[in-house]
Amino acid sequence: MANSGEEKKEKMKLYSYWRSSCAHRVRIALNLKGLDYEYVPVNLLRGDQHSPEFRKINPMGFVPALVDGDVVVSDSLAIVMYLEEKYPQRPLLPPDLHKRAINYQVESIVVVFFSLTNSQAVSIVSSSIQPLQNLTVLKLIEEKINPEEKSAWLNNVIGKGFQALEKLLVGCSGKYATGDEVFLADLFLAPQIHGAITRFQIDMGPYPTLEKCYEAYKGLSEFQDAVPEKQPDAPSLP
Repeated sequence: MANSGEEKKEKMKLYSYWRSSCAHRVRIALNLKGLDYEYVPVNLLRGDQHSPEFRKINPMGFVPALVDGDVVVSDSLAIVMYLEEKYPQRPLLPPDLHKRAINYQVESIVVVFFSLTNSQAVSIVSSSIQPLQNLTVLKLIEEKINPEEKSAWLNNVIGKGFQALEKLLVGCSGKYATGDEVFLADLFLAPQIHGAITRFQIDMGPYPTLEKCYEAYKGLSEFQDAVPEKQPDAPSLP
């Protein structure tokens, strides 16, 4: 058979851990943009992130990491913005500058999670909430304090982040965080709320705007296909 002369494009690879909220948001972005990718599991409990092979991909030893041809990108926000700029189909940022700013604010709050120095929404999740509930931090807390104190501490931290997000979004949300279309803020909110409910049994009653958004995400296959429980490295249910 004659060679067409066209080289087959190598599939993108996403180095991921099923329970990582950072990897979760990247999976949503890939799904929304309709991009095919290979899922490469990195078992954080087993210490795969410290292996020489993975350190060649990401010297920091964190997930997620995306390999797109010769390009390697780590950090979830950097990956999402890379995808946004290279693959413009299904934009993740609204054209309205005010709404765009709110999306960036949500990211900041989610990422910081503990210190609400950035009182904004994408920023609230990305900077204020998520880092303080990751595996390393939780393990350290378990070693230093008892389970009851850990639970109280988590509820306090998540509550502060959710309170900030609720206030930020209550006046601007539609079906989703910043209107009736899914944007960047939703990619950061969905994993955070999912983790808060399934891992830490957080009551969403005080946060009706966030709860409404989360219920709306359940109707989107791009979000549901990205949930931790559906990933290939998720533990099998008994």
